[in-house]
Amino acid sequence: MTSDLTESTLTLNRDGLTLTARRFGSPDAPLVMLWHGFPDTPHSFDGLIPLLVRAGFQVLAPWLRGYTPASASRSARYDLMAVGADVTAWHEELGSPPTHLVGHDWGAFAAMIAAKQQPQRWVSLTLLAIPPFGGGVATGMWRYLPKQMLLSSYIPVMASGLSPRLLSRRDAAFVRGLWRRWSPGWAFTDAEFAPTAAVFTDPLRAWAATRYYRSLFTLTQQPTREFDRVLMSQPAPLPSLALSGLRDGCMSQDLQRVLAEHAAVPYAQLPGCGHFLHAEQPEAVAARLIPHLRAAASTS
Repeated sequence: MTSDLTESTLTLNRDGLTLTARRFGSPDAPLVMLWHGFPDTPHSFDGLIPLLVRAGFQVLAPWLRGYTPASASRSARYDLMAVGADVTAWHEELGSPPTHLVGHDWGAFAAMIAAKQQPQRWVSLTLLAIPPFGGGVATGMWRYLPKQMLLSSYIPVMASGLSPRLLSRRDAAFVRGLWRRWSPGWAFTDAEFAPTAAVFTDPLRAWAATRYYRSLFTLTQQPTREFDRVLMSQPAPLPSLALSGLRDGCMSQDLQRVLAEHAAVPYAQLPGCGHFLHAEQPEAVAARLIPHLRAAASTS
């Protein structure tokens, strides 16, 4: 099995947009799709990708729609049902090979949506920094909601009309602050932040990225109602894993644990890292992820 770390770029024309993905490894190897979240890019997986390729997997790391110049348009949809459909479209574009879904933040939601809608397509599901949702109310979750509401107080700001300018000004200083708050103690470099800065200093891409938040509140729109319905449906019948960082400043660790237990999904909190655990400690994430992928493949 080759461990080719040469990067190629793939494009996919969809909904009047040109979507882009980074690809690594042998095209004959089992596929792992890595979906990034807010506010970052596929480059947040740069430390994890070589570990997956050397373990015998090929990797596709798409950019969320709106995060590249060719996928940002004032006339396009930017919601999680659209991205869930993008997940499936990329799978079809590659010939629908055996595929593991791995998602972080928004990417975790998109992976959950795709897995719930068509579980037969996928070999496994892994959620980073986001717990599994659905299957009714988890016992004990209510006691952790006040803290989560405080941690999520940024969401109405992101959904507001002021958010694109807030994100793009002063070289994306607000975004840099989110990284520091959500992953306290992570001494990321300017080079590590640069791909994200390039996205959020572009006014159109900053606008597109904020539309995901706005879509959460447009309850008169069918995609919003469908997202709520699918998200709260039963968890996908797939081998699943949920990982989070013990220092996560965006999601309550207790709430993540309770929801994972309710869904009967194996869950682990990794010490010494926060919301961007895969970028902070790729080796620790790989140590949990790769055995999960191999075990799922052996039973599929």
